[in-house]
Amino acid sequence: MELLADLLNWVRTLHSDEGVRALIAWGGLGVLVAIVFAETGLLAGFFLPGDSLLVTAGVVCSGAFPGLPPLNIWVTNLLLVAAAVIGDQVGYGLGLKAGRAIYNRPDTRFFKKKYLYEAQELYATKGGSSLIVARFVPVMRTFVPFIAGVAQMPYRSFVAYNVVGGVLWVTSLLWIGYFLGLSPLAKQAHHVILLVIIVSVLPLGWEILKRWRHATGRA
Repeated sequence: MELLADLLNWVRTLHSDEGVRALIAWGGLGVLVAIVFAETGLLAGFFLPGDSLLVTAGVVCSGAFPGLPPLNIWVTNLLLVAAAVIGDQVGYGLGLKAGRAIYNRPDTRFFKKKYLYEAQELYATKGGSSLIVARFVPVMRTFVPFIAGVAQMPYRSFVAYNVVGGVLWVTSLLWIGYFLGLSPLAKQAHHVILLVIIVSVLPLGWEILKRWRHATGRA
C-alpha cells in the first residue's frame, strides 16, 4: 500500500509545473519524449501529463527557469511531434490487434472501460477529425487512436489525421510556453499552465454535458 501511495503521489506531482521541471532536470529531453509517447501510445499512460508538460517544456526552452539549462526549441518541437505521432501509431496498431476483445477486459486502477466508450462515442461523432480534437482532451488523446484501430479506420486516413493532430497539439502548446517564458508573465507561469489545463478539459466537459442533457431529455 505504501508503494501504491508513493506512486499516486508521484503521478500528482507530474501535473504541476514544479514536478515537470524536476523531471526535466533529472532526465532532460529524453524523458519528455518518453512521456509524450507513453501518454499517446499506451493505454496505461492516460494519467500522464500532456498539456502542462508541453507548456512547461516551452518555458524551459525559453530559459526562464533559473537552474535549468534551456532546451533547443526547434529540436524539442521536432522530437515531441515525432513522439506524439509514433505514439498514436502504436495505439492504432494495438487497437487493430486487440479488436473488440478489449471490451471484455476487466477494469483496473489504470484501465477503465468507460474511457473506451467515451472515446468510441467521440470517434463515432467526429470521425477522423476526432484524432485532432482528442489531442487537446486529456484521456481521450490516449484512447481515440486505439478506438480508430478497433474500428479499422483506413490507414492512410489515420496517418493524415494523426500527423496534423500531433503537429498542432505539440507545436501550439510548446510555443505558448516558449513565448510565455520570454514575457513578463514568466514569474506567473504556474497560473498560466493551470489555465491551459482547465481549458484543455473544457471540450470533454462539454461532451459530457451534451450527453447528460440528451439522456435526461429521453427520460
